[in-house]
Amino acid sequence: DKKAVIRERTITEASYIVVTNSTIRAAAKELNTSKSTLHKDVTQRLWKFDGELAEAVRKILLKNKSERHMRGGMATKMKYLKIKQSEYQK
Repeated sequence: DKKAVIRERTITEASYIVVTNSTIRAAAKELNTSKSTLHKDVTQRLWKFDGELAEAVRKILLKNKSERHMRGGMATKMKYLKIKQSEYQK
């Protein structure tokens, strides 16, 4: 039934995040689901099914959130390095 499908999907998503230390975005892409669905599954629904797994996911998501600004800075740095390299190659 529908509840069993949601439960299975939620457990699979959460397990993937814990095993790979993944972000919501990366997990959603890998598992072929939307970010909003995955986020709702692992932050709201998971607590009903497995509190211990939910706590593990919560810790990973908090760590990812605290590192978010650094990842954005590195992405910007790499962008401008690539632009600079392409200018030198001309």
